[in-house]
Amino acid sequence: MRFVARMLEYALAKASQSFPAVVLTGPRRAGKTTLLRRLFPKARYVSLEDSDMQARVRADPRALIGELRPPVLFDEIQNVPELFPYIRSQIDKRPRKTGQWFFTGSQEVPLMRGVPESMAGRAAVLQLLPFSVAETDRATILHGGYPEVLARPNQRELWFSSYLQTYLERDVRGIANIRDLGLFRRLLSLLAARHGQLLNRTDLAAPLGVSVPTVNAWLHILEITGQIILVPPYFENFGKRLLKTPKVYWSDSGLACYLLGIRSQAELNRSPFLGALFEGFVAAEIVKSQINRGDRKEIYHFRDQQGLEVDFLFPDGRGGLWMAECKAAKTVFPSMAGPLLSLHRAIGGSVSARMTIVHRESPSASEVRALAPGVEALDLRRFVSALHPSRRARTAGSS
Repeated sequence: MRFVARMLEYALAKASQSFPAVVLTGPRRAGKTTLLRRLFPKARYVSLEDSDMQARVRADPRALIGELRPPVLFDEIQNVPELFPYIRSQIDKRPRKTGQWFFTGSQEVPLMRGVPESMAGRAAVLQLLPFSVAETDRATILHGGYPEVLARPNQRELWFSSYLQTYLERDVRGIANIRDLGLFRRLLSLLAARHGQLLNRTDLAAPLGVSVPTVNAWLHILEITGQIILVPPYFENFGKRLLKTPKVYWSDSGLACYLLGIRSQAELNRSPFLGALFEGFVAAEIVKSQINRGDRKEIYHFRDQQGLEVDFLFPDGRGGLWMAECKAAKTVFPSMAGPLLSLHRAIGGSVSARMTIVHRESPSASEVRALAPGVEALDLRRFVSALHPSRRARTAGSS
Protein backbone atom coordinates (compact mmCIF):
# COMPACT_ATOMS: atom_id res chain seq x y z
CA MET A 1 0.00 0.00 0.00
CA ARG A 2 1.51 3.29 -1.09
CA PHE A 3 1.80 6.16 1.35
CA VAL A 4 -1.55 7.84 1.95
CA ALA A 5 -1.61 11.46 3.09
CA ARG A 6 -3.04 11.90 6.58
CA MET A 7 -5.49 14.58 7.61
CA LEU A 8 -3.30 15.34 10.63
CA GLU A 9 -0.41 16.55 8.46
CA TYR A 10 -1.52 20.18 8.47
CA ALA A 11 -1.74 20.28 12.29
CA LEU A 12 1.62 18.51 12.57
CA ALA A 13 3.29 20.98 10.21
CA LYS A 14 1.90 23.93 12.16
CA ALA A 15 3.01 22.40 15.46
CA SER A 16 6.54 21.82 14.18
CA GLN A 17 6.74 25.48 13.17
CA SER A 18 5.55 26.70 16.57
CA PHE A 19 7.15 24.36 19.14
CA PRO A 20 10.65 22.97 19.69
CA ALA A 21 9.16 19.50 20.24
CA VAL A 22 6.16 17.53 18.95
CA VAL A 23 4.71 14.49 20.72
CA LEU A 24 2.52 12.18 18.62
CA THR A 25 0.48 9.62 20.55
CA GLY A 26 -2.07 7.07 19.42
CA PRO A 27 -2.79 3.34 19.23
CA ARG A 28 -0.02 0.94 18.30
CA ARG A 29 0.37 0.49 14.51
CA ALA A 30 -1.79 3.51 13.61
CA GLY A 31 1.03 4.87 11.42
CA LYS A 32 2.69 7.40 13.75
CA THR A 33 6.29 6.57 12.85
CA THR A 34 5.60 6.34 9.12
CA LEU A 35 3.90 9.72 9.15
CA LEU A 36 6.63 11.54 11.08
CA ARG A 37 9.44 10.01 9.02
CA ARG A 38 7.60 11.02 5.84
CA LEU A 39 6.94 14.59 6.97
CA PHE A 40 10.35 15.16 8.56
CA PRO A 41 12.82 13.06 6.53
CA LYS A 42 15.85 14.93 7.86
CA ALA A 43 15.17 13.89 11.46
CA ARG A 44 17.56 11.30 12.89
CA TYR A 45 15.55 8.19 13.78
CA VAL A 46 16.10 6.49 17.16
CA SER A 47 14.01 3.43 18.08
CA LEU A 48 13.40 3.09 21.80
CA GLU A 49 11.75 -0.31 21.33
CA ASP A 50 15.27 -1.74 21.05
CA SER A 51 16.40 -3.11 24.43
CA ASP A 52 20.05 -2.21 23.76
CA MET A 53 19.09 1.39 23.06
CA GLN A 54 16.97 1.49 26.22
CA ALA A 55 19.94 0.26 28.24
CA ARG A 56 22.20 2.83 26.64
CA VAL A 57 19.79 5.65 27.42
CA ARG A 58 19.47 4.63 31.04
CA ALA A 59 23.22 4.18 31.46
CA ASP A 60 24.27 7.59 30.10
CA PRO A 61 21.45 9.77 28.71
CA ARG A 62 23.62 12.89 28.49
CA ALA A 63 26.13 11.12 26.28
CA LEU A 64 23.43 9.91 23.89
CA ILE A 65 21.78 13.32 23.62
CA GLY A 66 25.18 14.92 23.07
CA GLU A 67 25.84 12.64 20.08
CA LEU A 68 22.56 13.49 18.35
CA ARG A 69 22.23 16.54 16.15
CA PRO A 70 18.60 17.74 15.87
CA PRO A 71 16.18 17.21 14.36
CA VAL A 72 15.71 13.83 16.07
CA LEU A 73 12.78 11.42 16.10
CA PHE A 74 12.48 9.19 19.20
CA ASP A 75 10.13 6.29 18.51
CA GLU A 76 8.07 4.85 21.42
CA ILE A 77 9.33 7.33 24.01
CA GLN A 78 7.11 5.78 26.72
CA ASN A 79 9.80 3.11 27.10
CA VAL A 80 12.28 5.66 28.49
CA PRO A 81 10.35 8.78 29.58
CA GLU A 82 13.33 9.76 31.75
CA LEU A 83 14.81 11.24 28.57
CA PHE A 84 12.46 14.22 28.75
CA PRO A 85 14.42 16.28 31.34
CA TYR A 86 17.65 15.96 29.33
CA ILE A 87 15.93 17.00 26.12
CA ARG A 88 14.34 19.91 27.97
CA SER A 89 17.79 21.19 28.86
CA GLN A 90 18.75 21.07 25.17
CA ILE A 91 15.60 22.95 24.20
CA ASP A 92 16.22 25.63 26.81
CA LYS A 93 19.59 26.39 25.25
CA ARG A 94 17.83 27.39 22.00
CA PRO A 95 14.17 27.95 22.96
CA ARG A 96 13.23 29.67 19.70
CA LYS A 97 14.47 26.84 17.51
CA THR A 98 11.35 24.95 16.44
CA GLY A 99 10.81 21.49 14.97
CA GLN A 100 13.87 19.90 16.59
CA TRP A 101 12.54 16.98 18.65
CA PHE A 102 9.83 14.51 17.66
CA PHE A 103 8.41 11.72 19.79
CA THR A 104 5.93 8.90 19.24
CA GLY A 105 4.20 6.97 21.99
CA SER A 106 1.53 4.27 22.08
CA GLN A 107 0.43 4.83 25.65
CA GLU A 108 -1.09 8.27 25.98
CA VAL A 109 -1.40 8.77 29.74
CA PRO A 110 1.85 7.08 30.88
CA LEU A 111 3.66 9.07 28.20
CA MET A 112 1.94 12.30 29.22
CA ARG A 113 3.16 11.98 32.80
CA GLY A 114 6.59 13.15 31.68
CA VAL A 115 5.39 15.96 29.44
CA PRO A 116 3.72 18.45 31.83
CA GLU A 117 6.66 18.52 34.22
CA SER A 118 9.52 18.35 31.73
CA MET A 119 8.17 19.80 28.50
CA ALA A 120 5.50 22.31 29.51
CA GLY A 121 5.31 25.04 26.89
CA ARG A 122 7.97 23.31 24.83
CA ALA A 123 6.03 20.46 23.21
CA ALA A 124 2.85 20.24 21.14
CA VAL A 125 0.87 17.06 21.79
CA LEU A 126 -1.17 15.52 18.97
CA GLN A 127 -2.86 12.18 18.46
CA LEU A 128 -3.02 9.93 15.40
CA LEU A 129 -5.81 7.40 15.01
CA PRO A 130 -6.16 4.72 12.29
CA PHE A 131 -7.24 5.79 8.81
CA SER A 132 -10.48 7.71 8.31
CA VAL A 133 -12.84 7.35 5.36
CA ALA A 134 -11.74 10.92 4.55
CA GLU A 135 -8.20 9.61 4.00
CA THR A 136 -8.82 6.39 2.07
CA ASP A 137 -11.77 4.56 0.53
CA ARG A 138 -10.28 1.32 1.87
CA ALA A 139 -11.40 2.14 5.41
CA THR A 140 -14.60 0.18 6.02
CA ILE A 141 -16.62 -1.23 8.90
CA LEU A 142 -15.31 -4.74 8.25
CA HIS A 143 -11.64 -3.83 7.90
CA GLY A 144 -11.43 -0.75 10.11
CA GLY A 145 -8.61 1.69 9.50
CA TYR A 146 -5.28 0.14 10.54
CA PRO A 147 -2.84 0.65 7.64
CA GLU A 148 -1.51 -2.93 7.54
CA VAL A 149 -5.01 -4.42 7.43
CA LEU A 150 -6.01 -2.13 4.58
CA ALA A 151 -2.81 -3.01 2.72
CA ARG A 152 -3.40 -6.78 3.07
CA PRO A 153 -7.09 -7.37 3.84
CA ASN A 154 -6.79 -11.11 3.14
CA GLN A 155 -4.49 -11.32 6.18
CA ARG A 156 -6.82 -9.44 8.54
CA GLU A 157 -7.50 -12.42 10.84
CA LEU A 158 -3.81 -13.12 11.42
CA TRP A 159 -3.00 -9.43 11.77
CA PHE A 160 -5.65 -8.75 14.42
CA SER A 161 -4.68 -11.89 16.32
CA SER A 162 -1.04 -10.82 16.37
CA TYR A 163 -1.99 -7.24 17.19
CA LEU A 164 -3.97 -8.29 20.27
CA GLN A 165 -1.14 -10.49 21.49
CA THR A 166 1.38 -7.67 21.08
CA TYR A 167 -1.01 -5.19 22.69
CA LEU A 168 -1.56 -7.43 25.72
CA GLU A 169 2.10 -8.27 26.21
CA ARG A 170 3.54 -4.79 25.65
CA ASP A 171 1.02 -2.04 26.22
CA VAL A 172 -1.15 -3.64 28.89
CA ARG A 173 1.73 -5.10 30.88
CA GLY A 174 3.58 -1.81 30.50
CA ILE A 175 0.78 0.09 32.21
CA ALA A 176 -0.50 -2.29 34.89
CA ASN A 177 0.68 -5.43 36.59
CA ILE A 178 -2.14 -7.68 35.44
CA ARG A 179 -1.45 -11.24 36.48
CA ASP A 180 -4.11 -12.94 34.36
CA LEU A 181 -4.02 -11.56 30.83
CA GLY A 182 -6.53 -14.23 29.86
CA LEU A 183 -9.19 -12.48 31.95
CA PHE A 184 -8.29 -9.17 30.35
CA ARG A 185 -8.62 -10.80 26.93
CA ARG A 186 -12.11 -12.06 27.90
CA LEU A 187 -13.05 -8.49 28.78
CA LEU A 188 -12.25 -7.51 25.19
CA SER A 189 -14.75 -10.05 23.87
CA LEU A 190 -17.39 -8.98 26.37
CA LEU A 191 -16.93 -5.36 25.34
CA ALA A 192 -17.26 -6.28 21.68
CA ALA A 193 -20.63 -7.88 22.42
CA ARG A 194 -21.68 -4.66 24.19
CA HIS A 195 -20.37 -2.34 21.45
CA GLY A 196 -22.61 0.73 21.25
CA GLN A 197 -24.43 0.04 24.50
CA LEU A 198 -24.62 1.96 27.74
CA LEU A 199 -21.62 1.00 29.84
CA ASN A 200 -22.64 -1.34 32.67
CA ARG A 201 -19.53 -2.09 34.70
CA THR A 202 -21.29 -4.55 37.00
CA ASP A 203 -22.50 -6.50 33.97
CA LEU A 204 -18.89 -6.78 32.81
CA ALA A 205 -17.42 -7.67 36.21
CA ALA A 206 -19.81 -10.54 37.04
CA PRO A 207 -18.90 -13.02 34.25
CA LEU A 208 -15.20 -12.28 34.75
CA GLY A 209 -15.35 -12.86 38.51
CA VAL A 210 -13.57 -9.57 39.24
CA SER A 211 -14.57 -6.43 41.11
CA VAL A 212 -16.08 -3.31 39.56
CA PRO A 213 -12.97 -1.26 40.50
CA THR A 214 -10.87 -3.79 38.57
CA VAL A 215 -13.12 -3.41 35.52
CA ASN A 216 -12.83 0.38 35.87
CA ALA A 217 -9.04 0.12 35.89
CA TRP A 218 -9.05 -2.15 32.83
CA LEU A 219 -11.42 0.13 30.93
CA HIS A 220 -9.10 3.02 31.74
CA ILE A 221 -6.22 1.10 30.14
CA LEU A 222 -8.27 0.46 27.01
CA GLU A 223 -9.26 4.11 26.78
CA ILE A 224 -5.80 5.63 27.26
CA THR A 225 -4.28 3.25 24.72
CA GLY A 226 -6.86 4.32 22.12
CA GLN A 227 -8.75 1.03 21.91
CA ILE A 228 -12.18 2.21 23.04
CA ILE A 229 -14.18 5.43 22.87
CA LEU A 230 -16.35 6.36 25.84
CA VAL A 231 -19.11 8.75 24.78
CA PRO A 232 -20.47 10.65 27.80
CA PRO A 233 -24.06 11.85 28.05
CA TYR A 234 -25.06 15.37 27.10
CA PHE A 235 -25.78 17.11 30.39
CA GLU A 236 -27.72 20.20 29.30
CA ASN A 237 -30.82 20.77 31.41
CA PHE A 238 -33.93 20.23 29.31
CA GLY A 239 -36.29 19.87 32.26
CA LYS A 240 -36.10 16.08 31.90
CA ARG A 241 -34.48 13.31 33.85
CA LEU A 242 -31.45 12.24 31.85
CA LEU A 243 -29.51 9.01 31.94
CA LYS A 244 -25.95 9.81 32.95
CA THR A 245 -24.18 6.66 31.75
CA PRO A 246 -21.58 6.75 28.95
CA LYS A 247 -21.80 4.55 25.88
CA VAL A 248 -18.83 2.42 24.87
CA TYR A 249 -17.50 1.78 21.37
CA TRP A 250 -14.43 0.10 19.96
CA SER A 251 -12.29 2.73 18.25
CA ASP A 252 -11.57 0.47 15.30
CA SER A 253 -14.55 -1.34 13.78
CA GLY A 254 -12.28 -3.90 12.12
CA LEU A 255 -10.96 -5.01 15.51
CA ALA A 256 -14.53 -5.10 16.85
CA CYS A 257 -15.60 -7.31 13.91
CA TYR A 258 -12.65 -9.61 14.57
CA LEU A 259 -13.58 -9.96 18.25
CA LEU A 260 -17.17 -10.72 17.23
CA GLY A 261 -16.06 -13.40 14.77
CA ILE A 262 -17.32 -11.50 11.70
CA ARG A 263 -15.05 -12.52 8.82
CA SER A 264 -16.73 -11.28 5.63
CA GLN A 265 -18.99 -8.56 4.31
CA ALA A 266 -21.77 -11.11 3.90
CA GLU A 267 -21.48 -12.08 7.58
CA LEU A 268 -21.47 -8.41 8.56
CA ASN A 269 -24.63 -7.72 6.52
CA ARG A 270 -26.42 -10.57 8.36
CA SER A 271 -25.01 -9.79 11.78
CA PRO A 272 -27.28 -8.55 14.59
CA PHE A 273 -24.36 -6.24 15.47
CA LEU A 274 -24.47 -4.36 12.15
CA GLY A 275 -26.39 -1.41 13.58
CA ALA A 276 -24.06 -1.02 16.55
CA LEU A 277 -20.96 -1.42 14.38
CA PHE A 278 -22.20 1.23 11.94
CA GLU A 279 -22.96 3.57 14.84
CA GLY A 280 -19.49 3.01 16.28
CA PHE A 281 -17.91 3.61 12.89
CA VAL A 282 -19.67 6.98 12.71
CA ALA A 283 -18.53 7.82 16.26
CA ALA A 284 -14.92 7.08 15.32
CA GLU A 285 -15.19 9.27 12.21
CA ILE A 286 -16.49 12.18 14.29
CA VAL A 287 -13.63 11.78 16.76
CA LYS A 288 -11.06 11.46 13.97
CA SER A 289 -12.31 14.66 12.34
CA GLN A 290 -11.76 16.51 15.64
CA ILE A 291 -8.40 14.93 16.47
CA ASN A 292 -7.08 15.46 12.94
CA ARG A 293 -7.72 19.19 13.24
CA GLY A 294 -5.71 19.21 16.45
CA ASP A 295 -8.85 19.72 18.54
CA ARG A 296 -9.84 17.78 21.62
CA LYS A 297 -12.39 14.97 21.45
CA GLU A 298 -15.87 16.34 22.12
CA ILE A 299 -18.75 13.96 21.41
CA TYR A 300 -21.85 13.14 23.47
CA HIS A 301 -24.99 11.04 23.36
CA PHE A 302 -28.48 11.90 24.62
CA ARG A 303 -30.98 9.64 26.33
CA ASP A 304 -33.66 10.50 28.83
CA GLN A 305 -35.87 8.31 31.00
CA GLN A 306 -38.87 8.97 28.76
CA GLY A 307 -37.16 7.12 25.91
CA LEU A 308 -35.94 10.03 23.79
CA GLU A 309 -32.54 9.10 22.36
CA VAL A 310 -30.17 10.70 19.86
CA ASP A 311 -26.94 8.92 19.00
CA PHE A 312 -24.41 11.78 18.86
CA LEU A 313 -24.15 15.47 19.66
CA PHE A 314 -20.97 17.42 18.97
CA PRO A 315 -19.84 20.97 18.12
CA ASP A 316 -20.44 21.91 14.50
CA GLY A 317 -17.36 24.16 14.36
CA ARG A 318 -19.40 27.34 14.03
CA GLY A 319 -20.61 27.74 17.60
CA GLY A 320 -23.62 25.50 17.14
CA LEU A 321 -24.54 21.89 17.84
CA TRP A 322 -24.57 19.02 15.37
CA MET A 323 -26.98 16.20 16.16
CA ALA A 324 -26.56 12.92 14.29
CA GLU A 325 -28.75 9.83 14.28
CA CYS A 326 -27.22 6.67 12.73
CA LYS A 327 -29.16 4.16 10.65
CA ALA A 328 -27.48 1.08 9.20
CA ALA A 329 -30.28 0.85 6.63
CA LYS A 330 -29.71 2.05 3.08
CA THR A 331 -33.24 3.44 2.87
CA VAL A 332 -34.30 6.34 5.07
CA PHE A 333 -37.81 7.53 5.93
CA PRO A 334 -39.15 10.81 7.33
CA SER A 335 -40.19 9.05 10.56
CA MET A 336 -36.50 8.54 11.38
CA ALA A 337 -36.20 12.29 11.94
CA GLY A 338 -38.53 12.17 14.95
CA PRO A 339 -35.91 11.95 17.75
CA LEU A 340 -33.84 14.76 16.24
CA LEU A 341 -36.84 17.05 15.94
CA SER A 342 -37.99 16.24 19.48
CA LEU A 343 -34.57 17.03 20.93
CA HIS A 344 -34.35 20.20 18.86
CA ARG A 345 -37.67 21.36 20.30
CA ALA A 346 -36.40 20.59 23.81
CA ILE A 347 -33.28 22.65 23.21
CA GLY A 348 -35.30 25.58 21.93
CA GLY A 349 -33.80 28.50 20.07
CA SER A 350 -30.87 29.10 22.41
CA VAL A 351 -28.48 26.95 20.33
CA SER A 352 -28.36 26.59 16.56
CA ALA A 353 -28.49 22.94 15.58
CA ARG A 354 -27.69 20.95 12.48
CA MET A 355 -29.66 17.70 12.31
CA THR A 356 -28.49 14.74 10.22
CA ILE A 357 -29.56 11.16 9.60
CA VAL A 358 -26.44 9.18 8.68
CA HIS A 359 -27.11 6.00 6.71
CA ARG A 360 -25.25 3.36 4.75
CA GLU A 361 -24.47 3.93 1.11
CA SER A 362 -26.46 2.45 -1.75
CA PRO A 363 -25.09 2.75 -5.31
CA SER A 364 -28.60 2.50 -6.79
CA ALA A 365 -30.23 5.07 -4.52
CA SER A 366 -30.53 8.71 -5.47
CA GLU A 367 -29.05 11.34 -3.23
CA VAL A 368 -31.45 12.30 -0.45
CA ARG A 369 -30.98 15.62 1.30
CA ALA A 370 -34.12 16.99 2.96
CA LEU A 371 -35.80 14.28 5.04
CA ALA A 372 -37.95 16.58 7.18
CA PRO A 373 -37.95 20.34 7.86
CA GLY A 374 -34.43 21.12 9.08
CA VAL A 375 -33.29 17.46 8.90
CA GLU A 376 -30.91 16.20 6.21
CA ALA A 377 -30.09 12.63 5.24
CA LEU A 378 -26.48 11.92 4.29
CA ASP A 379 -24.87 8.61 3.47
CA LEU A 380 -21.69 7.81 5.37
CA ARG A 381 -19.20 9.22 2.89
CA ARG A 382 -21.12 12.46 2.36
CA PHE A 383 -21.37 12.82 6.14
CA VAL A 384 -17.62 12.32 6.54
CA SER A 385 -16.98 14.89 3.79
CA ALA A 386 -19.19 17.34 5.68
CA LEU A 387 -17.08 16.77 8.79
CA HIS A 388 -14.03 18.00 6.84
CA PRO A 389 -15.11 21.26 5.17
CA SER A 390 -11.45 22.19 4.69
CA ARG A 391 -8.98 19.83 3.03
CA ARG A 392 -5.91 21.89 3.91
CA ALA A 393 -4.32 18.85 5.56
CA ARG A 394 -4.60 16.76 2.40
CA THR A 395 -3.19 19.63 0.36
CA ALA A 396 -0.28 20.10 2.74
CA GLY A 397 0.53 16.40 2.59
CA SER A 398 0.64 16.28 -1.21
CA SER A 399 2.59 19.47 -1.81
